[in-house]
Amino acid sequence: MKTIERILKSAPGVDAYRITESATQSYELFFVHKSLETVRATDTVATSVTVYVDHDGKKGDSTFTVYRSMSEADMEKAVAAAVARARLVFNEPYALPEAGEINAELPTNMKDADMQALGAQIADAVFAADTVEGGSINACEIFLYRDTLHVINSNGVDKTQVTHRVMIEAIPTFTDDNQSVELYEDYRFTVFDPKAVTAEIARRMQEVRDRANAVRPQTPLTVNVLLRPQEIQRMIGGLARDLSYGSVYNHGNLHKIGDDLQSGGNGDKLTVTMKAITEGSERSAFFDEDGTALNDTTVLENGIVKSYHGDSRFGQYLGIEKPSGMLRCMKVAPGTLSEEKLKSAPYIECTSLSGLQMDLYADYIGGEIRLAYYYDGEKTVPVTGITMSAKLSEVLAGLNLSENVCVNGAYEGPALIMLPNVAIL
Repeated sequence: MKTIERILKSAPGVDAYRITESATQSYELFFVHKSLETVRATDTVATSVTVYVDHDGKKGDSTFTVYRSMSEADMEKAVAAAVARARLVFNEPYALPEAGEINAELPTNMKDADMQALGAQIADAVFAADTVEGGSINACEIFLYRDTLHVINSNGVDKTQVTHRVMIEAIPTFTDDNQSVELYEDYRFTVFDPKAVTAEIARRMQEVRDRANAVRPQTPLTVNVLLRPQEIQRMIGGLARDLSYGSVYNHGNLHKIGDDLQSGGNGDKLTVTMKAITEGSERSAFFDEDGTALNDTTVLENGIVKSYHGDSRFGQYLGIEKPSGMLRCMKVAPGTLSEEKLKSAPYIECTSLSGLQMDLYADYIGGEIRLAYYYDGEKTVPVTGITMSAKLSEVLAGLNLSENVCVNGAYEGPALIMLPNVAIL
């Protein structure tokens, strides 16, 4: 980084620059059933440089990768080529983040752990859940990472943050005389809790057993649908993306400040805050890839659009005095209903979807349900082979939020959200 920075400072035509170095140390375990087949350790560093050129009243930029094999002459040629490319880009002027220094680690309890020993503990926690008769963990891959992001720029920014994270990919499987059924599990965390890992995998083991025994209910029917955190995050994330600086600047947003997204309804009102840090989430950060300090921003308050959020460049274009930066975590305020109350009327609780689909302009929300639990008012049975479909505006107006909260990935908020009167096909 020192070499390329020295070259950038003296290179003709360079008005500003940013250097980003991403270093990752990993320890990876690959299991087939409970047999450890492969162990791999890596240590990689990737360095990218963005050159900014002010020309013709505009700002151009161009990014290239610096390789360890490059000589100083190679770097000089790469910078000159980037300057030439940047002159072909005509963005509106904007300022880079101003001077600021930080050297910090995101919250974790894995900071001083030996990766090999920690990997073994995580594997033990995973396979402790392999207790369902007829079930097995067909394959499991465990990835331990230590990421270091270092950003410097020509305005004096020099920021470093370290993230410790784990990703578990598992294939819970259930086999009987007639069939073999699999589900895919992707579980991520930055704080290791063995009991939580075992509980998560055990839940999926029970679900894959239920998937094998699931039936297709009589359709069509109209019923309340309960979403769990993974799908809640996708739903709320779709609303939040509509409120980004970039969407607003490019006239791609449907909603604007002051709009009521839940007008005409009597459901729980949404209050959504985009956050820099959520404990346990690998998407937490002190600053974004531009080096912009992150500021928590409430985008929805009681169902009404309160503000926008996003990267510094587009925030400046909109005249935002203090842009939020690229916030990747979200917090949703809880509701007032207990889980028992939410489940007092017939419902379908989704546990596995092919992907929640949401289109703001078409006023649509829906998706293919691979596994859910259907309560008809008397009994609960696992169901599959169905889809859900509803008008998004009607769902938002009448949705209810659970009072109990949880953290799941980049999401912190109600453990359940109820969508009223959804068509099941």
